[in-house]
Amino acid sequence: MVKPEEKQVLNLPFTGISTFGKYPVCPNLEELDADVAVIGVPIDMGTQWKSGARMGPRGIREGSTLYSFGLDGAYDIENDITYLGPDWKVVDCGDVDIVHGDLMQSHENTELAIRKIVSKGAMPVVLGGDHSITAAVGNGLEELGPFHVIQIDAHLDWADHRSGQRYGHGSCIRRLSEMDHVKKTFQFGIRGISSSLKEDVDAAREYGSTILSPRQMRKISLEQLLEQIPAGEKYYVTIDIDGIDPSIAPGTGTPSPGGLLYDEVNELLKGIANRGEVVAFDLVEVAPPYDPTGMTGQVAARISLDLLSYVLKEKELKEIEDKRISSHV
Repeated sequence: MVKPEEKQVLNLPFTGISTFGKYPVCPNLEELDADVAVIGVPIDMGTQWKSGARMGPRGIREGSTLYSFGLDGAYDIENDITYLGPDWKVVDCGDVDIVHGDLMQSHENTELAIRKIVSKGAMPVVLGGDHSITAAVGNGLEELGPFHVIQIDAHLDWADHRSGQRYGHGSCIRRLSEMDHVKKTFQFGIRGISSSLKEDVDAAREYGSTILSPRQMRKISLEQLLEQIPAGEKYYVTIDIDGIDPSIAPGTGTPSPGGLLYDEVNELLKGIANRGEVVAFDLVEVAPPYDPTGMTGQVAARISLDLLSYVLKEKELKEIEDKRISSHV
């Protein structure tokens, strides 16, 4: 029999409400007061093949409960560092309101929500939804610019339009490139036949985008890869789950063999967080109906929590260094 004073609230993954990382809820953005605001955009009207990404935010949230023990920080045995400590205030703001059948009104709602989060001084962490949401998120991040866009994806997403539709999931990076507050684009993991039309690739290269496939990335060191990204500047990171190999993340509408592995993505994200300031990131295209095991949602949640861990740890270290410098002035 356990003594009452020895009992703990375990907050196991299968108990409670399935928010992102089991963080507290802030359903009203007008009342937002946090360092990080997680928000879902459950839309898949921008897809060109299999739907299902509208269930992505729920799938990622459910997967994230596995990594939510206690909310007292997450110890990383490999790095011997505790991340996501209790001093950071992270909240789950629920989902953007989506209007069925109205892609553009849904994008407008997404942009307004991101602008509100930015105005409140919180870092947006966005759970998709299909990749079309990234153009709307990019518009909403205008006040945080100028920034570079770093994309992990199987597909270039540089189509100008599809029969006049300019805001589907295959056009989002091109739309970002047209924004005045976006500087350079870096596109990692791009691969496969039918990933893009040749003219789209030519247009991206003419713009100045850096495009690397997984095989090309593996031929150079991580340090050489990171050196291509301007140091000490701002970044918006957009991660399409199909950038990851479908052997570990099959639950997506457009899977492509030959993708990046978890460790490769983890090390890349850690390097990006160390190289400059990540002002926001999204993770998109998780489609739970195609993965009954739930593994894709767990991988997506882990990648999101990894990047958030690295970003916040860099902020902690910068604050410590700033205090050290000020104390010697």
